Amino acid sequence: MAGGEGGEAPLEFTPTWIVAAVCSIIVFISLFVERFLHYLGKALKKKNQKPLFEALQKVKEELMLLGFISLLLTVFQGAIQKICIPEGWTKRMLPCKEEELEAATTEHVSSAFFASVLSGGRRLLSESGFGEEHCKRKGKVPLLSLEAIHQLHIFIFVLAITHVIFSVLTMLLGGARIRQWKHWEDSIQKETIGDAPKKITHVHQFEFIKDRFKGIGKDSLIHGWLHSFVKQFYGSVTKSDYTTMRLGFIMTHCRGNPKFDFHRYMVRAIEADFKKVVGISWYLWIFVVIFLLLNVNGWHTYFWIAFVPLLLLLAVGTKLEHVITQLAHEVAEKHSAIQGDLIVQPSDDHFWFHRPRIVLYLIHFILFQNAFEIAFFFWILTTYGFDSCIMDHAGFIIPRLAIGVIIQLLCSYSTLPLYAIVTQMGSSFKKAIFDEHVQEGLVGWARKVKRRKGTKMDNGVAGSSHSSAAPYVKIEMQKLVGQKEEGKSGDANTDTQ
Repeated sequence: MAGGEGGEAPLEFTPTWIVAAVCSIIVFISLFVERFLHYLGKALKKKNQKPLFEALQKVKEELMLLGFISLLLTVFQGAIQKICIPEGWTKRMLPCKEEELEAATTEHVSSAFFASVLSGGRRLLSESGFGEEHCKRKGKVPLLSLEAIHQLHIFIFVLAITHVIFSVLTMLLGGARIRQWKHWEDSIQKETIGDAPKKITHVHQFEFIKDRFKGIGKDSLIHGWLHSFVKQFYGSVTKSDYTTMRLGFIMTHCRGNPKFDFHRYMVRAIEADFKKVVGISWYLWIFVVIFLLLNVNGWHTYFWIAFVPLLLLLAVGTKLEHVITQLAHEVAEKHSAIQGDLIVQPSDDHFWFHRPRIVLYLIHFILFQNAFEIAFFFWILTTYGFDSCIMDHAGFIIPRLAIGVIIQLLCSYSTLPLYAIVTQMGSSFKKAIFDEHVQEGLVGWARKVKRRKGTKMDNGVAGSSHSSAAPYVKIEMQKLVGQKEEGKSGDANTDTQ
């Protein structure tokens, strides 16, 4: 093909200065993003923010996956075009009716700014319709057109980027809400523990019981669930809730350290969970595929599916509030009066299937689903325009956007902070309870125990190794925690001197 015949010029007939300029721009942008992420990671490591650094590594993995998907779509577009199917198969389960599709191809041109970027370059992947001619000779049509491949390519990219942005936004807003509780922790830390006798208080005089206990019986059970549902919208966590759950955690997991910084532990734990939230797991991709399958004209799938994350979010928030209510009921039903402070008993039995971590998976799905809704909307808007048949009627669009905003705000300011504190009411604690050097020491000793166990098994004394491993780890953990406490007290004495 000669460059002046009006067709698309191949690379061999493209001026070298154009090729060099375009390559330079692409390489510059790529290096800029790569260096930005690199220096951001160095800054997080310098500030000892290991959980956030691991979350950044997760983002890099998602970007690498996107690049690989892009490469596959580009490399195999010719092979996909050569897959031919009967034309009748393409008449079923269409997102738009055929008459609407014909009208769109003749009169629909997106006027949005991003349309020139996302849609205007769709011919970059084209190969002059070779696949169409190949299938037409067989009396069939290609499995997927080149234009559809490119649009799918763009959609996957927009979806992943939107999910990362929304996850970061949720963690920032939720983290800001959690940090507002810091003054509660500071006021508790300032309180002195004296040897004065502990007074006996009627259980219903505690503010925590007043707010959470709703009586005994079937009516109180229904009232408790309704109160938990409404409570997530205002004052989801009060100071009495924080103080009581903090004391319950300390008395269960670190009784010997009443001055344990519960707030710092909670922030470290939520930062560690952020690595899970920001990623796109395999089951989320399955959801995307199912949605694309069910997005059939007339089914209004895009509208109805918007209620899924909203209902899940309300269910999660209600459940977390009800866990606090259950803690209050346990105490109020067992005791009429309490000597000293009110202490609740953390337990996995309060959570779905006795697994507090299920809540994190649900929040992960909710955030992804909400990001999917927003990404799909803007992708349709910039690719096909507001009047596209896939966009559906305006009466369906406005509620979807309103639901997306509600989910984002409710999850950030209520559900995520609730998750951060209520999931600490399980039977076990997270590794964030230890500082970084303590965690590294425990991992090192665990490896030593594993090697020692393997050596004993080789010598034929595997039976005794199992019984000696657990005490060894416990002894080393106690030594390490003891050294940490001594170091803190030594620093405190130095400061006073």
